Order: sequence, then C-alpha cells, then structure tokens
Amino acid sequence: MIALAVPVVLSELGWMLQGVVDTIMVGRLGPVAIGAVAVGNAVFYAPSLFGVGLLLGLDTLVAQAYGRKDDDECHRWFAQSVYIAIIATPPLMVLTIAASFGFASFGVIPQVAHLAGGYLRILSFSALPLLLYSGARRYLQGVGQVRVVTVTYVIANLLNWGFNWVLIYGKLGFPALGVNGSALSTCIARVGMAGGLFVFAWRYERKRGHPLFAHWAKPQLERIRALVKLGLPAAGQILLEVGAWNLATFSAGYLTPVALATHTIALSYASVTYMVPLGIGAAAAVSVGHAVGAGDPHRARRAGWLALGLGTSFMLFAAIVFLIAPVPLIALYTHDPEVMAVGPSLLGLAAVFQVFDGIQTVSTGALRGLGETRIPMLANLVGYWVMGLPLGLSLCFLAHRGIYGLWIGLTLALVIIAISLLRRWNRDSRRILAPSASAVTP
Repeated sequence: MIALAVPVVLSELGWMLQGVVDTIMVGRLGPVAIGAVAVGNAVFYAPSLFGVGLLLGLDTLVAQAYGRKDDDECHRWFAQSVYIAIIATPPLMVLTIAASFGFASFGVIPQVAHLAGGYLRILSFSALPLLLYSGARRYLQGVGQVRVVTVTYVIANLLNWGFNWVLIYGKLGFPALGVNGSALSTCIARVGMAGGLFVFAWRYERKRGHPLFAHWAKPQLERIRALVKLGLPAAGQILLEVGAWNLATFSAGYLTPVALATHTIALSYASVTYMVPLGIGAAAAVSVGHAVGAGDPHRARRAGWLALGLGTSFMLFAAIVFLIAPVPLIALYTHDPEVMAVGPSLLGLAAVFQVFDGIQTVSTGALRGLGETRIPMLANLVGYWVMGLPLGLSLCFLAHRGIYGLWIGLTLALVIIAISLLRRWNRDSRRILAPSASAVTP
C-alpha cells in the first residue's frame, strides 16, 4: 500500500502545488491579484473537475481488469477515456469562457472581477490536456505504474514556476502579463503533463510486448456507457464538493478583499493537506480493485482499512501543525497585518475538520475500488448542500459571523460525510466477504 500510495500522494501534492505556486507568485501583486486567481480557479475547477470525474471509472475498470491479468481490456478502457475527454472538452470550454464575463454581475469586487475574467479565459484552454492527462494517469495507476506520474508533476511544476516568473513579471524580454501570465504558464505545464504520460504509456506497453497504439480501440458505445455510468456519480460527487467550496469562495468575495485573501490562503493549506488522503484514496481504489479482480475479497477489505489508517494518521498530524504554527504558515503568503490577524483563527477551524476530511476522502476511493460511486455523491449532496452550506451562509451573513461562520458550516458538512461514508465502507466491504451477511448487516 505504501509503495503504491506514496507516488500517488506526491502526484496529488504536485497537482495542488501548481495552484499554490500561482498564488504565491501573484501574491507580490497584492490581495486583489490573490483573490482574482482564487475566483478564476474556483470557476474553472468546478466544470473541469466534473470532466476529470467522468474518467474516475478507470480506477475500477482498469484496476479490476489488471487484477484479472487482462492487458487488452486495460487498453480498451484507456482508449474510451480518450474519446470521452475529446467529447467533453468543447462544452467545458464554452461554459468557463461564458462564466468569465459574469463575475461583476454576481457582485464580485470589481477589481477582482476584471482580473479573474481574463485569467479564466486563458485557463480554459488547458481543459483538453488536463482531461487527457487525467485519463492517462488513471490508466497508469490502474496497471501499477505510478512513479512516472510523480516525475511528470515535478517537471510540470518546474515549467510552471519558470514560466510564471517570466510571464507574470516580464522577465527575459517578455511583457509583464500579471495574473494572465500565470494562467498561460499553467496551460503550458498541462500540455507537457499530458504529452509526457502518453509517451511513457506507449514506451511501457511496447517494452512489455503489448503495443498500446498498435491495436487502438475504436469508440465503443457500450464501453463508453459503462465508463460514464461509474464516472458520472463520481463526477457529481466532485462537482458537489468543489462547488461547495467554490460557493464559499464566492461568498467570501462579497465580504472584503482581506476576508477573501485570508480565505484563499487558509483554503490553500487545507487543499494541500487534502491532497494526501486524496492520493491515498486513489491508491485504495487501485488496491481494492486489483484484489476484487483477482477474486480476493479479504485482501480488498484489508487494503481499504489500511488506507484509512494511513490517511487519518496524516490528517491528525496536519491538524496539529495548523494549531501550533499558524502565523509562520500565513506569513509564507503575505505579511499584510489585517490578513495576519484573521488567518490563524481560520487555520484553527481547518485543523478541526482535518481528520474528518481524511476519512471521507479515503473512504470514497476505497468504495470506488468496489465499483460504488453513487453513495459518495449522495453523502456530499446532503452534507454540503442540505446541511453545511445553509448553516455556514446563515452564520456568515445573517448572524454576521463573517468568514468564520462560513467555515463552521463547511466543517459540519465534512463531519457528516465522513461518518456516513465510513459506515458504508464497513458495510460493503463486509458484504463482499459473505454475500449472505448483507441481510443482517446494519
């Protein structure tokens, strides 16, 4: 589990590091630039991660086929993911570009709205490479090739950092593009990510004697339907979760630039720690899927619980760090006195929900390895949109608790989701051990 999880965790951290680097490097331009990048990313990630979620069924289908030692089946599922990426990209781009012109209409601070619109329009061109990268990555994870994903992210982050430096500040003779330069840098890095993984997948399969493109499968409607049937609820779950946090970011935009900047910084740290259980959850999906494909339900259950133990332990450690060192963490982004005054308390709230965030994230991955993607979607619907967000928005705007009230509601949502998914994993993993026990399982 550790051999599989560590490279995947590093890959998830590499994914998040792109956004962190962008935020830090535009941070020199002031709180308005930080807020613009936050709002632009918030709008981009909701639809684009829905597209990525459509491909999460590869975790189940490729991993189980690999567990059965059916390499040709793995290739066929990978091919269908490429077709889904191509089909999904145009509507995603149209949606994000249209949204880029609507920030001011929704009451976002005018200075932030102007910068965020340009940032988002450029960022929309990274949708196709992002989806192609996602399909290639899920395929490689499913066949146990995870280290190359980490290497790819290291290279991509170096590209992103270098082009940020050049394009944001106008170095080496290039014009200073500000936040638009950051968006263009991200696009370049994502093209490199997708191309790198496809080249590796081709070379890896050629060395094994199973050429990836020699017998590339044509679009197969039944397979696309099967992949979407698993991926659509997973995409819905991502959309509900990311949408909840994006709504919180938009709500912070109705407050003050300081509240928005502080929310962005605290959320960036919570997002970084979230990447670790997200990577462990992906490893759990692959490990559980391999075991199910091999017909070994006992190994599947052990893999899921082990992943939960690893994810929860890390998040407990992260919570301790947030509680004992909030000031140095905030200072890495800015020394603005108003942000420094608000930030530590917000990180304290983030510390409260860390363990619950880890449990719900890893449980989602373990359930996906069993082929269950619908329950996590429903849990996020109830946790965030029925209970957490209404409470948070009420505390924020009606009870005048500001950004703190918003985060209290989000914390409640994570507690509810974690408890429900942990119970579901325990029930479903016991059921595959003894199908007859399902009638008496609570």
